[in-house]
Amino acid sequence: MSSKSFVQITGDLSKGMEALRAEIPETMKGFGSMAREAMKEGALTALDKELIALAIGVSARCDGCIGFHVKALIRLGVTREQLMETLGICTYMGGGPSLMYAAEAVRAYDEFTARTAKAA
Repeated sequence: MSSKSFVQITGDLSKGMEALRAEIPETMKGFGSMAREAMKEGALTALDKELIALAIGVSARCDGCIGFHVKALIRLGVTREQLMETLGICTYMGGGPSLMYAAEAVRAYDEFTARTAKAA
């Protein structure tokens, strides 16, 4: 079992972002506004946009991005098949390093869905 927990990662990062919101509020408001506008439904659905965001997080090898976007995808009802197809594209485009982080995205999905099932 890996020592990396996406529940822990997203929790720790959320605490750090609280400090940023307190100490650089205008910057964080600007980032939040940009995120809300970018993620609004339009020609692409919210699910499509979150899959794209996850793909970029995998490609950038960002654990926090993987964790937060997998959580959002689960909230939006992503299927495992949709997740896997997206990760297949990441691996195709990014090679071995993206494959390693695609596997991390699967671990995040499994961790968050198991946690959600226990809470239900």
